[in-house]
Amino acid sequence: MGRTASGPRTSLPPPPPAPTDPGPEYRAALEGLYARRRFGLQPGLDVVRGLLTGLGHPERAFPAVHVAGSKGKGSTAAFAEAILRAHGLRTGLFTSPHLVSYRERMQIDRVPIDRAAVVRGVARVDALADRLLSAGTIDRPATFFEVTTAVAFDWFAARHVDVGVIEVGIGGRLDSTNVLASRVGVVTTIELEHTEILGSSLGAIAGEKAGILHPTMTGVVGRLPPPARATVEAAADREGVPLWLLDREVLLEHRSLSHDGQALDVVLPGGRVDGIRLPLSGTFQATNVALAVAASARFLAAEGRTFRPERARAGLARVRWPGRLQPVRRRPDLFYDVAHTPESARAVAESLGEMFPFADPAQSAIVFGLLRGKAIDRMLTSLAPLARTLVAVPVRSDRAVPPAEIRAHAQGRFPRVVEARSASEGLGLGRAATGTDGFTLVVGSDYLVGELLRGEAPEEPDLSDPGVESSRAGPGGDA
Repeated sequence: MGRTASGPRTSLPPPPPAPTDPGPEYRAALEGLYARRRFGLQPGLDVVRGLLTGLGHPERAFPAVHVAGSKGKGSTAAFAEAILRAHGLRTGLFTSPHLVSYRERMQIDRVPIDRAAVVRGVARVDALADRLLSAGTIDRPATFFEVTTAVAFDWFAARHVDVGVIEVGIGGRLDSTNVLASRVGVVTTIELEHTEILGSSLGAIAGEKAGILHPTMTGVVGRLPPPARATVEAAADREGVPLWLLDREVLLEHRSLSHDGQALDVVLPGGRVDGIRLPLSGTFQATNVALAVAASARFLAAEGRTFRPERARAGLARVRWPGRLQPVRRRPDLFYDVAHTPESARAVAESLGEMFPFADPAQSAIVFGLLRGKAIDRMLTSLAPLARTLVAVPVRSDRAVPPAEIRAHAQGRFPRVVEARSASEGLGLGRAATGTDGFTLVVGSDYLVGELLRGEAPEEPDLSDPGVESSRAGPGGDA
């Protein structure tokens, strides 16, 4: 299936275009699409299957790597895409949420979908959804994420991608993306998150995420807590899915830091990729790279192609994935990270501790904003050893925690806590409190990092995903 691999691509993928006036048709399409957030989260695959049937089953037009997990799935997807593109494949990448533009959610060869294609795609799927609802073919309106998934798969099929690298929205079993002809399923991590949707135990959450594993696939699994690992392995056994597990079949070796990222080796059954140089920091990214290398090797084998270590190295050396310990400025250093769970905050803290082993916390500052429903106390406890100053900022969302409330939670954890009226003001205060040998960390939400990346006057509507607090919420992938 697909094109014959023609060798690694030697040029860097072009960055997303600078924000410009999106035009009235584009903005109207997005506003109509985002009006669908009022439908909340909906369990089940019947609606997305109805949409895809009406579109001629685009999800069957390309093989896929399907990535689920509590954290790390976006990075793992981005790394796998880079490796497969370096092998000469035309790649479709589907991720969520986004930082600056809706167009980031669907990319081909890391070029975001153009505005005209968004307008056409949303109009096509919207009209289809309305017809199906009127005819009784579907029993409820399509949600934001269901329409977005259908638009992406339709675009990938029309553009004849060789592989889709698809990130799950929430969970896996009933996520809108779980309709694919996947060759490989990846489960990166399992932690307690979205418990009101996925279940209150690690085993229940693992069961939802393991729902992406189907017969005829192979699987790659990261480091999981024992109850979660047992659940995933049992699901794989039931479906006949052979697994490679990190630290068992997939090994990470010889990791070292550099001024512009990190280096590592990955060992796979029957081979290895030595001398990987990743232009991203963080201990967590090393494990994501190992999973991506394994998933790419398994996908290429399933497609009858040869996995080449030199092409994997070339792809990973050029990878970009903003908002993940993203270095923005130097001396003093400024990082953006979208961590919004206690576990991801702890991973960021561990990584910065590794990068700055002798840093004086009095020299550093944290700019922090987040949404309701997050474990704020546990996040702040994880971050507290890094800095003496915390700047509480508002986030542009009706679900944002007010700075005054953040300040109340931070008292006793940070010696100095200040409030800011905006993210940009907070960044300025944080930079002013940062010494030459320290760092500023902006953290707490995709919304916060996205706002700073696109500036105080975003060119697009509020493009955040809908909340998970809908009374009709279920594991349908809309978050």
